[in-house]
Amino acid sequence: MVITPKLTFDRGTLILHPPPHGNVWIDYAVWDDRVEKFRVPAIKYRPLLEALQASKTEVTDDAKDFYPIDLVASLEMEPYIHQTEALAAWKLAAGQGVVVLPTAAGKTYLAQMVMQVASCTTLIVVPTLDLMHQWYAHLLAAFPDAEVGLLGGGSRDKTPILIASYDSAAIYAESIGNKYGLIIFDECHHLPTDFNRVIAEYSIAPYRLGLSATLERTDGKHADLNILVGKEVYHKKAENLLGKVLADYEILTIKVSLSKLEWKKYNQLIQVRNDFLKESKIFLGSIKGWQKFVQMSAQSQTGRRAMLAHREAKGIAIGTDGKIRVLLDLLAEHYPKKILIFTADNFTVYTISQSFLIPAITHQTPVKERHAILTKFREGEYKTVVTSHVLNEGVDVPSASVAIILSGTGSVREYIQRLGRILRKGKTPNKRAILYEVIAENTSEEKISIRRRGN
Repeated sequence: MVITPKLTFDRGTLILHPPPHGNVWIDYAVWDDRVEKFRVPAIKYRPLLEALQASKTEVTDDAKDFYPIDLVASLEMEPYIHQTEALAAWKLAAGQGVVVLPTAAGKTYLAQMVMQVASCTTLIVVPTLDLMHQWYAHLLAAFPDAEVGLLGGGSRDKTPILIASYDSAAIYAESIGNKYGLIIFDECHHLPTDFNRVIAEYSIAPYRLGLSATLERTDGKHADLNILVGKEVYHKKAENLLGKVLADYEILTIKVSLSKLEWKKYNQLIQVRNDFLKESKIFLGSIKGWQKFVQMSAQSQTGRRAMLAHREAKGIAIGTDGKIRVLLDLLAEHYPKKILIFTADNFTVYTISQSFLIPAITHQTPVKERHAILTKFREGEYKTVVTSHVLNEGVDVPSASVAIILSGTGSVREYIQRLGRILRKGKTPNKRAILYEVIAENTSEEKISIRRRGN
């Protein structure tokens, strides 16, 4: 009697038993002495089945627990050309791949289009609870007849369409890995971490979509997205979508000089830092150099003094009085337009907030208070909001027309996300947005500005 090989899902892996005839499956499987059966990584589900089918090898698929669903959208609009092109590129790549679009270019609606094409149980993974609830609201409106649920933030639903935080999806990856035929990774640059990557690795989902404004990670692990999600299939930059999709914009750099007292103190602190770097043979022009500085600074009193000097010097450049004067001029010049002020640290946020009575949002701001501030900003009651990193990603920020970066990191992603906050056209067809970079001249901020702009 011939027993047909069976494929089953087991805690984020596949068990193939009994072994099929032939050797087409050998490259996918490893022997597990504990159960005396062959195991296959869940992520290899699709290529394994395709190889077996191509060789006409019969197998019973008991692994998949995903199924077709009828997605009839009540929220439909004429897609932009780039959305139609991105969908076509994803379909041409057999339903796997990454799409790179700038903030405000309609990634969520593109995902809705993909969901309608795939028409199967779908898992959407997002980096923040704010984004989770934004997706939830959108999908409830788009598919009112579908069951949409949440995984994370106190919810643990089991629905055909599930929106999960990266943390929660990783925690439950072993149990949900066979329940969804399509996975959408929003802000997919979060996926290739040691903790998050199991979401993709423990899933058998044959269809995968990654969305991001910028893929690059400083650790280089963005290359792993080729395996975890699929290759980049479509890419548009903000400048490619100006006019019809995004607002036209200009970027203006304003350099301010430190006062004589600030400059003297800054140079003294930088000298302390540089003496240590030279003695320790550390070059700060790379991530590894910075990591070595952090490690070495914890190993001696001299190292700790060097790190403190570095941070104090940075604080002087960030908080120089010259920037505050420029800020006042820009606020007066652009009143009553909606303005977003970005800084690199919460101390500067609260200093500006208290000095000029401007609403502040940081990671310490309670959810309800943040919602109230953004609502009043949207309605025009508040004209200006000051923030640090919390509005870079994962928060639906009302349309603004002016952004002022008083300080930031060298991250290209952060820069693109901050620029994207002012590119939504809203109800202003001829909107022209302005991004100001205010940097301290002849300090490390000039190099940081060059790095984040990708120059």
